[in-house]
Amino acid sequence: MSEHDAPRADESDGLLGRIEVIETQPLDQRALRYDQLAEELLAELQRSDHESAE
Repeated sequence: MSEHDAPRADESDGLLGRIEVIETQPLDQRALRYDQLAEELLAELQRSDHESAE
């Protein structure tokens, strides 16, 4: 995948912006926010798996 094929930040689902906000947090809060983000992404993947199976 070339850099021309990569989605631009303004075309993404806001993930890059969310990561930038997380990175400004103190370390203990950052860890909690990354855990929450990981759970949300996993739930989205599982939801898309169920939708494609139907």
